[in-house]
Amino acid sequence: MSTETNIDMQFEVKDCTLITRMGGVATAINRRELRERVAACPVECIFHHFSETVVRPSFDDPEFRNDLAVWCARELRDRVLAERLGALNPYHFDSFEDLRGHVLDVIDDRLAENPHLAPIPASEEFRFMSAVTVIFNTGLVLSEPSDLIKWLPEFSYSTIYYHFVEARRRTPSRLDDFSSWLKSFGGETEELRDCLRRIDFYYLTLPQLKTALVTAVGKCPSEVTSG
Repeated sequence: MSTETNIDMQFEVKDCTLITRMGGVATAINRRELRERVAACPVECIFHHFSETVVRPSFDDPEFRNDLAVWCARELRDRVLAERLGALNPYHFDSFEDLRGHVLDVIDDRLAENPHLAPIPASEEFRFMSAVTVIFNTGLVLSEPSDLIKWLPEFSYSTIYYHFVEARRRTPSRLDDFSSWLKSFGGETEELRDCLRRIDFYYLTLPQLKTALVTAVGKCPSEVTSG
């Protein structure tokens, strides 16, 4: 394989951080307002409240993985709505606009079941947020699959998020960056890519996801690990 080809197949490991900002819509204090704001907010808000919670240091709910479900449980005291929203995995939908439509359906169903709209104190209103992802180089470059196996245990949680979670919205293939890169090596990485594909990542914390990834690559064929 030529040097030029090797350069083309290198993987530059990135890291990232989030800068959060207001989402540009009014806050919500009950279910009907929540429904109205979900319908009107930028799609970046949907992504933030469903997918960026995993990398946000302030998110600490052990039961639900998205902000809407957490707020419905804690502030509206509506466990039924919280559980229905909490069951939505955004990566099972074709797009985050498609997810938005399902969120609206869930809220509509709950409003029809129980139209009582008891407001909550304004200090506990739901604030729609979005975030800008700031990306930076780590200086680490992978040249072959064995490098991924070697260095993955050293990756930061935000690197794991950027390459394995955020990539699924960023890239046309909706694959994680590791799998997209490994495809360039052909059949020798097929089993490794299959192991990565089987990880049900959405309901995992980043420490749990990192452990799952390290375990998965540790089971790959010897011809890949040997490099």
